[in-house]
Amino acid sequence: MKPPCALYYSLWFLVLLGVGSLLLLVHLQDLSETAQHQNSGVNVLLAPRREGVEKDVQTDASAAAVDFKASSVSSQLVLEDASSDQPLTKRHRKLLLKSSFTMSSTSSGTDEERHLQQLTRTQKFRRHLLADVCARYQPGVSQRRVSQQQVSRVYVEDRSRLLYCEVPKAGCSNWKRVLMVLGGSATSTRDIPHDAAHYSNHLRRLESYDRAGITERLRFYTKVLFIREPFERLVSAFRDKFESPNSYYHPVFGRPIISRYRANATHTALRTGAGVTFREFIQYLLDVRRPVGMDIHWEPVSQLCNPCLLRYNFIGKFESLEDEANFLLQSIGAPRNLTFPDFKDRNPQEERTSSSITRKYFDQLNSTERQKAFDFYYMDYLMFNYQKPFTDLH
Repeated sequence: MKPPCALYYSLWFLVLLGVGSLLLLVHLQDLSETAQHQNSGVNVLLAPRREGVEKDVQTDASAAAVDFKASSVSSQLVLEDASSDQPLTKRHRKLLLKSSFTMSSTSSGTDEERHLQQLTRTQKFRRHLLADVCARYQPGVSQRRVSQQQVSRVYVEDRSRLLYCEVPKAGCSNWKRVLMVLGGSATSTRDIPHDAAHYSNHLRRLESYDRAGITERLRFYTKVLFIREPFERLVSAFRDKFESPNSYYHPVFGRPIISRYRANATHTALRTGAGVTFREFIQYLLDVRRPVGMDIHWEPVSQLCNPCLLRYNFIGKFESLEDEANFLLQSIGAPRNLTFPDFKDRNPQEERTSSSITRKYFDQLNSTERQKAFDFYYMDYLMFNYQKPFTDLH
């Protein structure tokens, strides 16, 4: 039997050993938790926060989640309202740069991006210019109620949520072909003859919808307008309708024009209406008492398409038709194989009306007649930023 002293010391040793083991266990646990916390924070320590990075990440994440349907693209890309100043997101830019709109295959990515940005800036400038002109010359017109007559030249493509105002002699035949393909009534623009594009296209006009249908489409669809230098468009219309055989324009317009403005007209000219001169045509155009009414082929776009009232999202120009039309088609999510046609099917042997050809026709007029013709199209020149075609105009 151990003496009491030895027993006391043995018990004390066991107590100290137990306390020491407990302290060691706690210390080891603390070391383990510290190591875990350090390991979980490595990425944070290696990627310190920089101002603006979090915002960029959130922007890219939001852009990646966007569903690029036609309505989404048209409202968020280059087709925004004239009052919008929102820039293109990185994802929008990448999607368009991957698209097949008219780019040279040898162009670098930087060149393509510059081209895209230029097209976007051009659209923004045109919308803002039009808004400024409308505010000055037709204040408050955009708040007025739209009549069916005012949208009678606007064609509807519901699949792509597109509204296109027909401007004759500014690529309208090919635009109708494009709308037919978008709507599914044709598979290729090249398979559609000229008469089919105009007279059996199965396209609905906006005026055919009820009031609610018109209002909804004007509010939510992409509204498109393509225009042309006014004098050039006028000469193109004259050449097409009066210098080529035409079973409608010669008798309906030619006969009354010759009868009123040509002294000693021959019986044949009065009967057929063929051979109207450009000066006679201009006399008819400027006459406040025209012997026959206005026609859409030479009616000013400012009246034909009511741009101040309808506030178009996209304003294209005939002078850069293919480039801008293909840009628009890709922007609204059109099929990649659908590009704007480049063929001329009306009098294909005739040279396209150009600025030099236009000048030759207007050289037949005196300065007063040219000035009156310019005054007739003055709002078109102003709204769409076309320069005065002659130096003596004021």
